[in-house]
Amino acid sequence: MGESMTDRDKCQQLLEKYCRKLRVVPGWDVQLRFVEDPEWRKTGDIKIDCTDRKAILLLNAANPKQENLEEVIVHELMHLKMYPLDQVTESLITSHFEEGTPARDFAYTEFFTALEITVEELAKCFLLEFGEDKGFSYGRCDREKSFHELYEGLNNLD
Repeated sequence: MGESMTDRDKCQQLLEKYCRKLRVVPGWDVQLRFVEDPEWRKTGDIKIDCTDRKAILLLNAANPKQENLEEVIVHELMHLKMYPLDQVTESLITSHFEEGTPARDFAYTEFFTALEITVEELAKCFLLEFGEDKGFSYGRCDREKSFHELYEGLNNLD
């Protein structure tokens, strides 16, 4: 993060702001933790305990992949808001598809892809409305091949 204590304080303030805006508090207790492990590959993650209504939002302090940590905080809190739907859908998949089958793998992939797209879209909408830093992170796009590169070398169908 190349961050100082003020950056951590700012992240804590942003967490508190979005916990209020998303109506996470007072029903939930959410703690912010910084991951110092340079091998950790994510920029953010969230651990959720529904029984105790506690969550830990993790932010990568060593090498975040995204430049807008406000966006990451909102994204992870959206996962908390979507968690009941997440759990029901995952239970439906595990109860209807045999483990290790292509059908189950397909259902899991489609579900988690749709969940991630939905969470990110909600996070972007919320950030545009309430964000201090409304700039989106484009790190994932930077690592992808361009449209031309994907189709380079394919023969014409004519």
